[in-house]
Amino acid sequence: MTSKKEKCLTIETLNSMVKNLQYAVRGRIFIRASELEKDIENGINKPFERVIRANLGDCHATGQKPITFLRQVMAICSYPDLLKSDEFPQDTKDRALKLLNACRGQSVGAYTDSVGLEIVRMHVAEFITERDGGIFCDPDNIFLTSGASGGIKIILKMLLNEPTSKPAGFMIPIPQYPLYSATISEYNAEQIGYYLD
Repeated sequence: MTSKKEKCLTIETLNSMVKNLQYAVRGRIFIRASELEKDIENGINKPFERVIRANLGDCHATGQKPITFLRQVMAICSYPDLLKSDEFPQDTKDRALKLLNACRGQSVGAYTDSVGLEIVRMHVAEFITERDGGIFCDPDNIFLTSGASGGIKIILKMLLNEPTSKPAGFMIPIPQYPLYSATISEYNAEQIGYYLD
């Protein structure tokens, strides 16, 4: 039993799976990149002028310009009074209105189904059907997540069997997306790497 003054959560009491977690987005490469950026900011001479963080797929952080249409639709969905504005093209207003009408309460602040907004799942299914040469994709088989991380975690957790003395193993490509190894470690499973050569 711990006394009232004794800390309950310490590095020693932290779940060992969390302590063993190494996520390259926050791992050694990330830390070194941050150090180099600080050095450059502080005027320390390097054989380069800036650090390009290409490990995340964060296109906007590396200078890619956002797609105007998407930004305009998001703006209108977030503030529907913009539907009355002459500042936005009609196609963005039309798309925003379709999305708003598909939302409960005509608000993007409303909860969606756990699998995602139906109209978006239907458009995703239509895209996949077209991409795959007409092979039907059922929108009820589309599960939208808030990003790759959430989706990968859901799938890996779904594939884990009941805890046994032997941990589950997941085959992942090497080099790999850092989230794979981090999540596998978090779930106390084993990484089985195969090389892409």
